[in-house]
Amino acid sequence: MTDEPVEILLEQLRSRDVRAAEQLFAAHEPILRIVVRRRLPRWLRAKYDSTDVVQSVWAGLIQGLHDGRWRFASAARLRAFLITAVRNRLTDRVRQHHSAANLERPIGDMADNALPPDKGPLPSESLGADELWERMLALSPPAHHELLHLRRQGLTVQEIAARTGFHVGSVRRVLRELARRIAGAVAPPA
Repeated sequence: MTDEPVEILLEQLRSRDVRAAEQLFAAHEPILRIVVRRRLPRWLRAKYDSTDVVQSVWAGLIQGLHDGRWRFASAARLRAFLITAVRNRLTDRVRQHHSAANLERPIGDMADNALPPDKGPLPSESLGADELWERMLALSPPAHHELLHLRRQGLTVQEIAARTGFHVGSVRRVLRELARRIAGAVAPPA
């Protein structure tokens, strides 16, 4: 990309041209993501995507251009600004997540007595779950109640199909139709 088209695109972007923003982003996004990926620590890769940093910087760039805070003499100056901004933003994100990452431990490494006890659902949650269960039974024909009981026990669609003799697709269809009925509160077919 030569300096002239970038200057033209930047001018169009200052006048809030969405296509200019898309073209500039498409031209710079790959290199900025590479910068982030090279500097992103391993312990943060599972929680943070390089795209998040790039988009955050890009939003700031667009706002700065609209406000007239920044002008770039060439494509190289714009690229240098973006790379520096991405590095700085990534450093901020790493600092924000660093203390939390130091406190995290895999559950498998903890002793059983170190885990907090499960307090179970709140009374209002239990009541809501019971009401929903009764509604599900009322909205489904009696022939499908066994499917619902098995699903409530935590069985997968494949396990339900194996136990009931229904086809896997039929089990999915029954559960999907029930979900639609609950969402729309439609009466069960006769």
